Amino acid sequence: MDEESRTLTERLRRESGAAPEFAELLTTEDRDRLVETLTAPGRPLWARELAAFRLGLAGDRRAFESLVLLLNHRDPQRCASAAYALARLGDPRTARAAAALATNELRVAYALHPVRLLTTLRAPESVPALITTLRRRLHPHDPYRRVALACIEGLGALGDPRARPVLEDALAHPALAEAAVRALAKLPGTYRP
Repeated sequence: MDEESRTLTERLRRESGAAPEFAELLTTEDRDRLVETLTAPGRPLWARELAAFRLGLAGDRRAFESLVLLLNHRDPQRCASAAYALARLGDPRTARAAAALATNELRVAYALHPVRLLTTLRAPESVPALITTLRRRLHPHDPYRRVALACIEGLGALGDPRARPVLEDALAHPALAEAAVRALAKLPGTYRP
């Protein structure tokens, strides 16, 4: 069990009150049982999250919709776990969903994990979505600095020259300038601050 799985397991064990169903969902190899947990009415959120996470790690695309909903949850821990599972799911819809969530201005407070997921996926949608999201963060007093920093770091990691103009614009923002310099240094071509 890796660190992300351990963290999720401990968090959901606490949320479940160590209910017998928790142990069953954690150990079952029956994917249909996990899918049933996702679709049955009245299931607690911890049970749905555990089932979706396990299905995602197993590459079972029936978890896709549940994981995308969790990626857009108000609880950052749920978002992080969903992003981790989505990165391993292998569903071609994942990048489009992450891009839609990252660029949705009405949900920008929850965009951090979709932004990070786009960087991990390295999909065709990644760079355009990160550029769009970062550009919107480049106005005075924007309260979503962590999202902007994640976009800058992602654009640097992806190394796509299309990011140069928006990263150069980020230099004018003191809270973002250092990260923008590092990201620009990773792009092809010569950059000297």
